[in-house]
Amino acid sequence: MTYEQYSSRRLAVSGALAERGCDAVLVTAPVNVRYLTGFTGSNGAVLLTRDSVSLATDGRYDEQAQRETGLTPTITRALLRTLVTDARTSGARSLAIERDHVTLAHFEAIADAAEGELTLTPCAGLVENERMRKDETELGCLRRAAAIADAAFTAVKQTVSPGMTERELADALEEAMRRGGADAPAFATIVAAGVNGAEPHHQPTSYALALGDLVTVDMGARVDGYHSDMTRTFAVGPVDDWQRELYGLVDAAQRAGCAAVVAGAGTAEVDAAARAVIENAGHGEHFVHGVGHGVGLQIHESPMLFGASEVVLADGMVVTVEPGIYVPGRGGIRIEDTLIVSADAPEVITRAARGL
Repeated sequence: MTYEQYSSRRLAVSGALAERGCDAVLVTAPVNVRYLTGFTGSNGAVLLTRDSVSLATDGRYDEQAQRETGLTPTITRALLRTLVTDARTSGARSLAIERDHVTLAHFEAIADAAEGELTLTPCAGLVENERMRKDETELGCLRRAAAIADAAFTAVKQTVSPGMTERELADALEEAMRRGGADAPAFATIVAAGVNGAEPHHQPTSYALALGDLVTVDMGARVDGYHSDMTRTFAVGPVDDWQRELYGLVDAAQRAGCAAVVAGAGTAEVDAAARAVIENAGHGEHFVHGVGHGVGLQIHESPMLFGASEVVLADGMVVTVEPGIYVPGRGGIRIEDTLIVSADAPEVITRAARGL
C-alpha cells in the first residue's frame, strides 16, 4: 500500500464528513486508524478534517508511525485530549466521533476536552462504508490469504484419520498456514466433529475423530492485515444417508446464495436465496445465523448478509456465503466460500475441494 492510496482513502472519508455536516472526525478504532494511515501500532488516533490529517500516538511508536504512514505523529500520552484540543483550536465547530467504538469513559474525556466549544456528533459507518469496497491491492492480499488457507486445508486433510483430536487438527491447519506464508491464522480455527458439529462456533477439544463422524472446519489466513474465511465439512469414513442428504441440502443452499451475489443485489436477497432452500426442506429452525458477512481488515465487517440488512452489493465488495444446518445430538454441516462481488458472476477466491 502506498502513501497516496491512504491519502485517497482520507479524501473519500472527508467527502462523507462534509455530507454529515461535520468539520472533523476523531477516529479511534484501531482498524480504522490503520485503514486511513497504515499505522499498525496498538495505540493511535486520527483527527481528520476536510483538508488535513493528524495522527497521535505514544513514544513507543514514534519511529514506526513515521515509517508506516509518512506522517509526523504527535507524541502524547493523552491522545484524545490532544486531538480534540487541536480540533477546537483549529476553528472546527462540529466533531464526529465513532459511535460504535467510543466507550463512555472516552466520550467523557472527549467532551471534557471540547470545553463546550465543539458539537459532538456520534456517527456510524464513516470509515466502515469506505472499507466495504476493496481496491486492487486489498483484493490481492485477500486472494493470497485465501490461497494459503486452501493449500493448508488440502494438505492437512490428507492426514486426517480416526483418533486425531479436534485440537490436533486445528493446530495442524494453523501451522500449515504459517508455513505457507500467512502472518497468522485469521481467527481461532474451528474444528467440530461428530455431535460437536451442532455448535456453529465450537472450540476444538480433545474429542477424537471417529469413523462415521462429520467434521466441520472453519479456517482462514491473514496476510498483510487481510483475512480469508472458508468452511468445509467432510466425513471420516463411510457416510450415512442422513449425512449425505443434509450435505446435499447445504450444498444447494450455498450455491443458491453464491449465485445471488451480484452487484446491485441486496444483502437480504442473498440471505433469502440460501435460506429458502433450507426452509423449504423443513430445516429452517436448524439454520441459526445470517448467511454471510464482509471480510477484509476484520474477519467480520460490513456488509452483513442477513434478513434485516439493507446494504446493496457493489463491485469490489468481498463477502462470505456460509449457510449451515445444525441438528442437536447429531451434528452439523456448513459450507462457506469468500467471494468478490462484480456485475457478472462473483469471483470465488476460496477454492479448496468440497464434498463429503
